[in-house]
Amino acid sequence: MAKRARAKSGRRKKATPRTIQDTRALWTGQLRLSLVSVPVALYPAIKSGARLSFHQVHAPSGKRIRYEKVVPGIGPVNTDDILKGYEISKGHYVLLEDEEIEKVRIEARQTCELVQFVDHCEIDPIYFEKPYYLTPADDLAEEPYRVIRDALRATKKVALGQIVMRGREYIVSIKPCGQGLLLETLRFADEVRKAAPFFADIGSTKSDKELQELAEELIARKAAPFHPEVFHDKYTDALHALIEAKAKKRKTLEITEDEPPQRGAQVIDLVEALKRSVRGADRKGSARVRPKPRGKAAA
Repeated sequence: MAKRARAKSGRRKKATPRTIQDTRALWTGQLRLSLVSVPVALYPAIKSGARLSFHQVHAPSGKRIRYEKVVPGIGPVNTDDILKGYEISKGHYVLLEDEEIEKVRIEARQTCELVQFVDHCEIDPIYFEKPYYLTPADDLAEEPYRVIRDALRATKKVALGQIVMRGREYIVSIKPCGQGLLLETLRFADEVRKAAPFFADIGSTKSDKELQELAEELIARKAAPFHPEVFHDKYTDALHALIEAKAKKRKTLEITEDEPPQRGAQVIDLVEALKRSVRGADRKGSARVRPKPRGKAAA
């Protein structure tokens, strides 16, 4: 009976891979081609934390080093007193509050309309920014999703559109990737520097023919399909080996985490603290250190 039921429906509910279950969609919306809208979800294609990262530790105390936001002459400041500033000329800033920025933030449009189709080779690689996996949002979306994927593959075209994520607008390209679609964010034209000025000093003289033929022969000998798993991050591998070796030979350091200070706690003015220190030293009869005159180099 179960087999007949599945045959009648023509579709069996698929199990969601654990990797997708554990990953939160960065964006959900509609992929639109003319009058066809397909519910889709966007997932990161790159793993974060694949490379090693280090914390800074104060060796004598064994505690993590933290960074405070400090104003010269004042010391640590409350985050509520911080505004965003844009420098319009040297030393002159326009201050903006979060509420003001939020008002002009682009509304999160939930539609990615495919407005143009180009050959992949037409897009200079310098414009590609970050890859994402674009998947159908539900079972009903799968069929129109496959139609778009197969049409792109058959025509050998890349779709272009724009989406809004986290208040920022992006140009995106969409192309087939295995059984699905790969979405890549693209840089805007004003974000890319022109290449010509950097290569202006390179002469236009043609290469020596014999040397070029030798180089072409070497390239032909080493030509092969691309398999990324063949390449390894030797530096990260060596770091892993070093960490494992040190962990085996010596006891690991236990770092104690202190509670962060409460907001609104009294902040001691740095200048006042230094003045108090100087006054205290004077009372004890210590020699007072006089500041060096400005504009004169130390002898």
